Amino acid sequence: MNYIEYDLLFESRKQLIEEITELDEKTLHHKPVPEVWNIAQICHHLYLTEQVFTEVIANGIQERDFNNIIQKNIYFVTDRSRKFSSPEAISPSSAPFQLSSLMDLLAESRDRLLQVLYDMDSDILLNRKKAKHPLFGDLSLDQWIELLSLHEQRHIKQIQEIKTALI
Repeated sequence: MNYIEYDLLFESRKQLIEEITELDEKTLHHKPVPEVWNIAQICHHLYLTEQVFTEVIANGIQERDFNNIIQKNIYFVTDRSRKFSSPEAISPSSAPFQLSSLMDLLAESRDRLLQVLYDMDSDILLNRKKAKHPLFGDLSLDQWIELLSLHEQRHIKQIQEIKTALI
């Protein structure tokens, strides 16, 4: 994996943590409208998503190399005007969360992802490995990592919108 992908992961997570670190319980569980997630649910969704992405990446590393993986335009996921349905496996719980437990979950999922990446053989090129994504089809594993960061950025914007609505 190249340093740009690591930088994207670290920067998006740093920003997420900065957005939620000082939140009280009321803000954490506030829903501007009933059909949207609250900040705690967004964080739980990010944790679940990272768990799934890590599993996909870990399995994809074991697969054979491909020479002609087409790079997809994944950047539109940051556009909050586009709505996506979350698969059930990564839909958050409606149970209340403590901020400390959410922080622990986010740290756990990120540590697991980084461990998978650090443990892979140094000669593996993630842009030569692929896995099927439900929205994009075949994505190279480096794009899976980039997508994880972009997805987190999308939800950081959502958190910011919820916080702004409370001011």
